[in-house]
Amino acid sequence: MADTTSSNLRTGGQILVDCLRLHGVDKVFCVPGESYLATLDAFHDVQDKIELVVCRQEGGATNMADAWGKMTGKPGIAFVTRGPGATNASVGIHTARQDSTPLILFVGQVARDTAEREAFQEVDYRRMFGEMTKWVAQIDDPARIPEMVSRAFHVATSGRPGPVVLALPEDMQTEHADAVDGEAYCSSHASCSSADLDKFRYLLTVARTPLVLAGGGGWTQEACDDLATFSERNHLPVAVAFRRQDLMDNRHPNYAGVVGLGINPTLKERIDNADLLIVLGTQLGEIVSGGYTYFTFPKPRQTMVHISAGVEELNKVYQADLSINAGMSEFCAAAKSIEPVDAPWKTETDAAHAEYMAFSAPSDMPGDVNYSEIIGWLSDNLPEDALITNGAGNYTVWLHRFFRYKQYGTQLAPQSGAMGYGVPSGVAASIRHPKRVVISFSGDGCFQMNGQEIGTAAQQRTNTIFVVVNNGMYGTIRMHQEMHYPKRKSGTDLFNPDFSALARAYGAHGETVSKTEDFRGAFERCLEKEGPSLIELLVEPDAILPTNTLTAIQKAALYP
Repeated sequence: MADTTSSNLRTGGQILVDCLRLHGVDKVFCVPGESYLATLDAFHDVQDKIELVVCRQEGGATNMADAWGKMTGKPGIAFVTRGPGATNASVGIHTARQDSTPLILFVGQVARDTAEREAFQEVDYRRMFGEMTKWVAQIDDPARIPEMVSRAFHVATSGRPGPVVLALPEDMQTEHADAVDGEAYCSSHASCSSADLDKFRYLLTVARTPLVLAGGGGWTQEACDDLATFSERNHLPVAVAFRRQDLMDNRHPNYAGVVGLGINPTLKERIDNADLLIVLGTQLGEIVSGGYTYFTFPKPRQTMVHISAGVEELNKVYQADLSINAGMSEFCAAAKSIEPVDAPWKTETDAAHAEYMAFSAPSDMPGDVNYSEIIGWLSDNLPEDALITNGAGNYTVWLHRFFRYKQYGTQLAPQSGAMGYGVPSGVAASIRHPKRVVISFSGDGCFQMNGQEIGTAAQQRTNTIFVVVNNGMYGTIRMHQEMHYPKRKSGTDLFNPDFSALARAYGAHGETVSKTEDFRGAFERCLEKEGPSLIELLVEPDAILPTNTLTAIQKAALYP
């Protein structure tokens, strides 16, 4: 029998909320559900300590939690209900896994005495989330909540960061227990050895065409500063991985561009010609390897040094000449302190940056709205700490090519390539940084996957500026369709609402831009408004890429 005189005697829901406070949580993204009513009730008692951000759909909640984890380096926290709530939430878990983002998802679960009976909305989350997470478990005993929540925070943040899922049986949350909450978590990261640093410096010494490829998760401002110092002292060109463009000021003379979709052909040549490739935190997956074609398998022709916070990433696909298990902060701090080497490649580093600057200059495109000029104008005129968020689709190629990121922590974008990320991440960014300019980019298809979260923006009174790039179709799929099945359009057209009117229906400010020269005025009016606003860009459907049109792609496919 429980000791009813203990000062620690609380319900499972109360213990859980107290543990979240202990570990520094002050924001929780949620969609309410009856499966965690007891925990919702416990949140009521700490409204001045933890804010519940009520979302419209569980995918929006986990995307916001992912964005929060990216911005803070601490686990983003989401709560959803069982069954349909969990399945909706899975998109954000998949993004957090592929993007190396610390995130903890709490899922309401059926009562313990109904388990394994296909109870209402019952799902075994261990099987459902197994491959998507670093750890997934169910808390069946309220007395073990402090233990398992502490483990969740440590797992999510240590090594290569990633998502954790904990299931909460409904009756467990109402059961009382005497539990000691313990201490706040402290993440752990490996450090490189002196022997590793000695070999690393030797490989630098004998190199003639080295290239750094920085990416992955677990970065901090200090790590980015140390990377810049290391590259400056050794005159190294630094390329960044897909959607990790804010790891170095893009105007820095050592910055060489981004290795991702629509790569600068001259940067691709530099990868081919490199004799030393320093892979710093980057997972060597499909996008950054050009569909596993940039590097020979299993041993790349380039000498490769791979530094990763997660030991499981080392030699996962490609066999490196030197594998170093270290966190980004730990390695960059050590690297900046090694004695600089002679750098016969300095002129090539200067040339690489000049090539990037030329490649990122706005270009011509069909139609009355030149999207590249709009991105270029924003790049030149926004505050340097402005946050840019986006989802997935061909519209992002312009953003990644023509916007020059100036500071760490100004890019929120899914490496997973998940559509629907732009709106919720824009909401989370404005909640986190209410005084900074936040622009959320979405395509017309991308917006409609989580566009309802503009209601969350309105409720939270964020100043997010949503930009919808409207070409009336699922553009990426249409592009591939014309490449492989020219003139056989199928399943890619979209019948869209008036997006600016939709924004106004939510209480936001709405603008529609059909000419390039009208964008500046629309944007400035949005900046003046209190609360969220939306700009719909009506772009020419034929302008499918900065370097190509649908018409040209179709002709090339028909007449190779």
